[in-house]
Amino acid sequence: MQRFDVIILGGGLVGLTLGIALTRHGVTCAVVDPANADAAIAPGFDGRVSAIASATWNMLSAIGVGAKMEGKGCPIERIWVSDGLKPGALDFVTPEGDGAMGIMFENRELRIALRDAAKEADGLTLFQPDRAVTVNRDADGVTMTLSSGAELSGALLVAAEGRNSPTRDAAGMRVARWSYEHVGMVTAIEHEVPHANTAYEIFYPGGPFALLPMQPGNRSAIVWTVPAKHAPAMLALSERAWLAEAQKRMGGFLGEISLVSPRSSYPLGFHHAASITDTRLALVGDAAHGIHPIAGQGLNLGLRDVATLTQVLVEGMRLGLDPGDAQLLTRYQRWRSLDTLSVAVSTDGLVRLFDMHGKLPSAIRRFGLGAVQKLTPLKDWFMAEARGESGALPKLLLGEAV
Repeated sequence: MQRFDVIILGGGLVGLTLGIALTRHGVTCAVVDPANADAAIAPGFDGRVSAIASATWNMLSAIGVGAKMEGKGCPIERIWVSDGLKPGALDFVTPEGDGAMGIMFENRELRIALRDAAKEADGLTLFQPDRAVTVNRDADGVTMTLSSGAELSGALLVAAEGRNSPTRDAAGMRVARWSYEHVGMVTAIEHEVPHANTAYEIFYPGGPFALLPMQPGNRSAIVWTVPAKHAPAMLALSERAWLAEAQKRMGGFLGEISLVSPRSSYPLGFHHAASITDTRLALVGDAAHGIHPIAGQGLNLGLRDVATLTQVLVEGMRLGLDPGDAQLLTRYQRWRSLDTLSVAVSTDGLVRLFDMHGKLPSAIRRFGLGAVQKLTPLKDWFMAEARGESGALPKLLLGEAV
């Protein structure tokens, strides 16, 4: 039987980052994932991108992943938020010399960087493609048998399996969830006018329309939220008709546009686990919480779980504690509870606020955007939230080793 300090079920963006972060601090880890790793990094762009907040970038740089991604992303130096194309927009611009609020990356580039860093990590063993057939957790530890026949044991099990985590469900951990009755359409376009490193979030009653800057400067990703009842018709549109509808949402401010990736879609929902720990078990990423993509914080929220859990485990082990010790899991639960709940509530509130129809709700929204634009302290707070720099930050989010 192979022995590890931590066994991570799920080798996606969050699970693999956790494995790399822990092994960088001398914690031995196994990552088990059923997906074919080569398929996830196959050539070609599928339109999926992620905004890596500046604090999250600090962590990726500190654990050696950032160096493998240099020059492959597009810095976000400005965020433009508006109620439709009406006056009264909220305009976030980073002060000169203050660094970008975040960086946009293709998900494929993130996966490649994490894969390469994982291969170089001493103390990290990947079991992929493979899956757990039996899992046993008790006060003494964790044991499991994989479909390959490998037998593993560890002190702590981490579920990083995504929204439908079977480990979370098997543990009987209660989850609040609901559907937004919306669908997110994802693709990427090339446009005539350069985006100038600007992310646009344009709110319409049917759902937000986001334009996210990419490299080169005349390319942007689109995340377009539409009511679920309209999604089949929208997805069935010809390329020319779909682009015409997108251009209406944009008002033509980026000039002529064309598609550069396939169109895809996925249903939008919310879920939040009442507890993110159990006996020798911790949840991270979408296994713990899933939010609307309205503010681009989903992946960052999961990577903040990584930074926090890494610090809790490493500091505890230096004191001689077992990484599955209940004291450490309680500390992780308490540290993450306020951040995850506040982000979940605020994003859900934004979705509902901007989904209200009528002239009066629109006028109230524009008044609120204008007020934030004029109130510097409030605007600075929103920028800190976008950067992931608010609250008590783990050392990794400051760019420091634990």
